[in-house]
Amino acid sequence: MPARIFTSFCAALLALSFFAGCGPDKSQESDAQLGLDAQESAGRQIFNQRCASCHYAYSSRSLHGPGLKNLYKKKYLPSALPANDRFVAQTTVNGRKMMPAAGATLTDEQLHDLLAYLHTL
Repeated sequence: MPARIFTSFCAALLALSFFAGCGPDKSQESDAQLGLDAQESAGRQIFNQRCASCHYAYSSRSLHGPGLKNLYKKKYLPSALPANDRFVAQTTVNGRKMMPAAGATLTDEQLHDLLAYLHTL
């Protein structure tokens, strides 16, 4: 492939990714770069340990469970329950459909830290 065609192809691909809404991968940014406070940072650690294998934090794309980007900016959760702390906590603690219950493995403080982090998404 001639260099000029390759360069044009790369430029088109870059423009396409920009217009498709692709940006930097926020999951690779530090807590400081994301502007997280101590509680949100603790919640992020819990998320990475317990939730990230099934949920993307900074994407609405589904992994095994729904992506959580803008979770609290939506009117409803994917379950059709209102997107508020009560129902996010209830789902986290009790589980729902394929999501396992985490209630027996999270302290109240850890749950509050996790919810604080989810509000930053």
